[in-house]
Amino acid sequence: MALFNLGTLGSTPVIKDNFSLTTTDPTDVFKFKIADASNINLSLTSISAGDDADIRLFRDANLNGVLDDFDRTVGIVSNKGSNLDEAINFKTSSGTFFAEVSRFAPGSSGSVSYDLALSATKPSGTFPLSSSFSNLLPKEFTLGNLSGDVTRTGNVNNQNTTDVYNFSLGTFEGVNIRLSGLNGDADIRLIRDLNNNRIVDAGEEIARSTNGGTTSDLISNINLSGDYFLQVTQFTSSSYNLTFDHFTTPFA
Repeated sequence: MALFNLGTLGSTPVIKDNFSLTTTDPTDVFKFKIADASNINLSLTSISAGDDADIRLFRDANLNGVLDDFDRTVGIVSNKGSNLDEAINFKTSSGTFFAEVSRFAPGSSGSVSYDLALSATKPSGTFPLSSSFSNLLPKEFTLGNLSGDVTRTGNVNNQNTTDVYNFSLGTFEGVNIRLSGLNGDADIRLIRDLNNNRIVDAGEEIARSTNGGTTSDLISNINLSGDYFLQVTQFTSSSYNLTFDHFTTPFA
């Protein structure tokens, strides 16, 4: 097991690209501290084709600075299968944590490569009151090129503060996006990752809607062709319906 000490994690993403897991070293562990209450955001991407890797988050529960069996009794896991992106978004108090990346089948041959991004962003409900959108862009839910209306359901809470949807629009296509069916408070924002680094950089946010309470949120009249990320983020815990209302635009 390889151990990497990242120090204190903050809002600026820490990027660990082109890492690999082998049959003799099937697990990487990234140790970090959180100074204040935060949302921990982990994004495991670019898993090599035909391979599978998972990510788990553990707290140093016995405060000994080592990831041991005591810490492993409680954890958060993302294990979608295949080489799909994995993500963990977890609201927590200060402490020491371990992010563990492992091969799904450590006995298989060959190596598994991956990219990992980590950040700790401001949690919802802290002053000034606003949603705490993650600044990482894993493709948690991939919708492909929209050719018709799409509806998805989900739930955001302290154990899963953010869901990220990836979709694209072709020429002469547009979309209205509505977040509804709320039993708490959740918000949305739309991003174009112009440099394809899977990080939300300055100028890449297209729009957001942050209505309070159970009022629906709407981002309307998006009609520029390209690739997009839509984040659903908790202000409080809530289930939701997310509707992508596809339309065609007039020819130029």
